Amino acid sequence: MKPITKCIIPAAWFWTRFLPATKAQPKEMLPVVDKPVIQYLVEEAVSAWITDIIIVTGRGKRSIEDHFDMSFELEKTLVEKGKTKELAEVEKISNLARIAYVRQPIPRWDGDALLRAHPLIGDEPCLVLFGDDLIRWEKSGAQQLVEAFQRKNAPIIALEKVSDARVSSYGIVEAKYSDGRYHQVSSFLEKPKPEETTSRLWVIGKYIITPEIFDYLARDEAGASKDGEIRLADAFARIVNDRDIYGLEMEGERYDTGDKFWFLKATVDYALAREDIGDKFKEFLKTRI
Repeated sequence: MKPITKCIIPAAWFWTRFLPATKAQPKEMLPVVDKPVIQYLVEEAVSAWITDIIIVTGRGKRSIEDHFDMSFELEKTLVEKGKTKELAEVEKISNLARIAYVRQPIPRWDGDALLRAHPLIGDEPCLVLFGDDLIRWEKSGAQQLVEAFQRKNAPIIALEKVSDARVSSYGIVEAKYSDGRYHQVSSFLEKPKPEETTSRLWVIGKYIITPEIFDYLARDEAGASKDGEIRLADAFARIVNDRDIYGLEMEGERYDTGDKFWFLKATVDYALAREDIGDKFKEFLKTRI
């Protein structure tokens, strides 16, 4: 199997849970402290030795492209004002990786987004990161997945254990067998009731996919209606009958930035971990709690 050097980040959908903030800006551009969520994802991919990133965008997402582009006027102003630290931060953004963009005209879900990126992936395995999940630990989620792929040489799905009360809110995988944090997947269940499965392994929006998955997605595309959705989970549900797929329980703290409460929690935790504002912010929180 070829080494993983490419990553797809689907970022084309509209999000209503953060209205009115997302009326005129992408949800992926909302900042956790002072950095947009999508930059955290790009940096996560780079931490796992990814060199090429394909971001799938749609209407109203142009600011994502602008964010990772050079900003001559801004950089010139920072030079003139002698703000070298800020200049270094801005210049770093446009040099993180080679980033390409493809458009998803109609939000036909994640499988369609991956198909649109396929021509830039070819017959290589690749990392897929969705914009809702951040993981904070000494190894990024992407690093953990890539290391698991090197060990198993098969598609890898990021997993997290959830409580009984939360099972029906998530996509759950069942396992043929488990070995520590590794689980060989036997089936996929979409938001089952707790009594319908003994599994508590929830799928996080981070994956390593292998080239044949695109064939399964293409079959779904051929059979879909004009506005029909094409889902990665459906492709996984069928491919598991033909080859091994593994799930990996992630280590570290996970934040669902698509949820207001978890977004706030991420902001607090990331702020507290900062050397420049962490101590001051901690003292401020004490006055409010």
